[in-house]
Amino acid sequence: MDGTLLRGASTIELARHFGKLDEGLAIEQRWLADEITEREFWQVLLDLCGGATDSELDAAFHGARWMSGVAETFADIRSRGEIAIVISQSPIFFVRRLQQWGVHETYGSALEIDQPFADGATIAPEEKVSITAQVMERHSISPENCVAYGDSSSDLDLFRWLPNSVAVNSDPVIAELATDRYLGEDIREAYEIGRRLLTTTRADRRNPLH
Repeated sequence: MDGTLLRGASTIELARHFGKLDEGLAIEQRWLADEITEREFWQVLLDLCGGATDSELDAAFHGARWMSGVAETFADIRSRGEIAIVISQSPIFFVRRLQQWGVHETYGSALEIDQPFADGATIAPEEKVSITAQVMERHSISPENCVAYGDSSSDLDLFRWLPNSVAVNSDPVIAELATDRYLGEDIREAYEIGRRLLTTTRADRRNPLH
């Protein structure tokens, strides 16, 4: 989700909404510099959002800097009778709000406001593969009928596994691995690339998974 559907990170968007942007930027920088543990990172984020109500989190979600056309893209997927899932390392309390825009299933790091969390709360890259495989099995979808969209190293395992993938404003390593690439700020354009991949690679057109 971060960098693919959002023009940045959910951490920054939450910190911005709660008037603590500097703190949000600081923990992101420390994380990238490997100066903060996963537990410390999440604890700081939860502290920034401490006491937030559902309505406040809804406001943070709707006020975030999304790519253009996110809701429209999910609406189109639903209108075709297809399946859309989002798997993100962002906190589940933020990710699951995408269901308001038509996403069928959402998966995120196991964090809730003002609740304790365990070590290993972050969704691991290999979990993206296992979750996708489980959803595909439940809906009888083959890998050829699935398109993955992503931007960072956490998507590497997924991109290696699936034959159709679109790198969105991505790291170079993901761009190299992807079937196709998109640079820009309108997710509908990345989605059109994914639809073209399906048209050329799948034999069974029933219920593709995005």
